[in-house]
Amino acid sequence: MSNLLNRRLALLDNDTYRPLLGQGLRGIERETLRVDAAGHLSPKPHPAALGATLTHPQITTDYAESLMEFITPAEQDISLALEKLDQIHRFAYTKLGDEMLWSQSMPCPLPDEKDIQIAWYGNSHIGMIKHVYRRGLALRYGKSMQCIAGIHYNYSISENIWKALQKAENTSGDAMYVQSENYIAMIRNFKRYSWLLMYLFGASPALATSFLRGRTHQLQSLSEDTLYLPYATSLRMSDLGYQNNAQDGLVPPYNSLMDYMRSLSIAVRKPYPAYEKIGTQINGEWVQINTNILQIENEFYATIRPKRVIHTGERPIEALCARGVQYVEVRCMDVNPFDPLGINLETSRFLDAFLLFCALDESPLTNQAEGEENTRNFALTVKEGRRPGLMLSHGGQEISLQNWGLELLEKIAPVAALLDAQRGDHVHADSLQVQREKLQDPDLTPSAQVMTAIRAENNSFYQFALKQSKVLAEQFRARPPSEEERRYFEELARVSVAEQEEMERSQTGSFDEFITDYRSRTSSQLCCES
Repeated sequence: MSNLLNRRLALLDNDTYRPLLGQGLRGIERETLRVDAAGHLSPKPHPAALGATLTHPQITTDYAESLMEFITPAEQDISLALEKLDQIHRFAYTKLGDEMLWSQSMPCPLPDEKDIQIAWYGNSHIGMIKHVYRRGLALRYGKSMQCIAGIHYNYSISENIWKALQKAENTSGDAMYVQSENYIAMIRNFKRYSWLLMYLFGASPALATSFLRGRTHQLQSLSEDTLYLPYATSLRMSDLGYQNNAQDGLVPPYNSLMDYMRSLSIAVRKPYPAYEKIGTQINGEWVQINTNILQIENEFYATIRPKRVIHTGERPIEALCARGVQYVEVRCMDVNPFDPLGINLETSRFLDAFLLFCALDESPLTNQAEGEENTRNFALTVKEGRRPGLMLSHGGQEISLQNWGLELLEKIAPVAALLDAQRGDHVHADSLQVQREKLQDPDLTPSAQVMTAIRAENNSFYQFALKQSKVLAEQFRARPPSEEERRYFEELARVSVAEQEEMERSQTGSFDEFITDYRSRTSSQLCCES
């Protein structure tokens, strides 16, 4: 354990600071496809009874119209966020009719690209720019990619902890700057160690053959309708996901918030020839926000992002420039098909310990060589993580995945112990023990369990996924929301519809003017570009 981690744990392990560990916020965004009873992608629009996707705070869509996204309120205890996520699922099922939610990260067998509907958010300027952005994604990556689902884990540490560390360590700069740079240091460590999350929690080792639509690949055939890799943990996070030539090599430096924002700002302004050939409009209709490497900053497909709650119409980078980093969004977690919510409490407790470790441990500045090493370790783990004797690279030296993973868990253990001391229980230590057992026995990992289940269903990803989706649908339908919960969500839906209608009624100017103004806000006026 590093001296810095020792000092920080000692500082926080007292009656003054320990309670602050319970004051950070946690939230979950869960994506899931709507499918019919046969496991085919729903062609129907988002259920109107669930509210307006543009303005509803908890139930919306992402990318494809059929890709639902459930967003929990931010809570100090992740168990409360999971309870809220359960309530959202149970209410949604009262409005889905004969449809259900797909239980996997990788999509069901998909129809022709032309029959996959892009998410629609109404006729307001804000709604249209969200839709045009997704049109651009469809042109750049294909609509099939818009049907992949994941779990996003939002995590923050109490601002008072950052202030306490700044005072104890006599770090210069105002509180916003110090907090932001600490989050960036946390992200550096996350990039070093996130391969471990893919081994422990990856749950997409196989996919429907039709997903690749004839693209070249290196997957093996398990059956006529299923492709896989024998030791894969997460094909979703492999190069089969949101990757393209334009983003190759686009790895923003994480040595300061300024460097990170400057890198993305350049990518949002740098033209890309293939996109220039398409143009921004076809037959007078907007089809992408711009013809640059990225339409907006969020198009960069990162495993983790520094985040700040944005105002309506504000760009993510504007919010970070103005108000600094508020939390991080972990984006690499697969949907676990054996968990009704896609993620469970035990996994969440481990994520809390892992992320706090990344935040408190020594985090030296990085460079291109280390960035490439991190990328290789991650890529190896998602495709071959369960391969016996798999070797990763740590500081240029080879080390087995199992040994390095166990070493990391030993370093995380005192962080978990501190979190348990704050709570007065041992839930974080218990979760660490479960992860140790996975490192000692790969058959205990979700990816191995998924492969076992697929083999039991005629080696068919589709048959397993359909069966599991039906099981989970029956469980949710057997627990309908209470009358109070129903009224709460119906009111959220009513208010969201009213808000969207007001936005459409009160807006001024043309969409062309709106999008021109939006695009202009990547100019040198941004504080990150000196």
